[in-house]
Amino acid sequence: MSARERIAAEVESWPGVETGPGRFGSLRFTIGRRELGHLHGDQIADLPLRPEAAQELIAAGRAREHRFTPQGSGWVTVDLRSDDDAVRVIALMRGSYERALEKRPEPTR
Repeated sequence: MSARERIAAEVESWPGVETGPGRFGSLRFTIGRRELGHLHGDQIADLPLRPEAAQELIAAGRAREHRFTPQGSGWVTVDLRSDDDAVRVIALMRGSYERALEKRPEPTR
């Protein structure tokens, strides 16, 4: 299974997640209006994170600044070179997914 297939299979299984085409031929994952990230084939994942989390990953060499967003925006790029990279992307998207759920209004009864 490719990195894209592995990540997509997991993230698409979460309730409320929708996928669709993103910019530059990417596969985009969203919950509501919030983007969890997008994949460019099996090569890279671009993820919006809290700026502090993004800087920690960059400092640790586990991600790099996103090439088209301003420094400090929170967007990072993770190169998909190994199974560990795919697992890391899934975990990062899961964290964003859970934060998005926490911010959603409770349904009215």
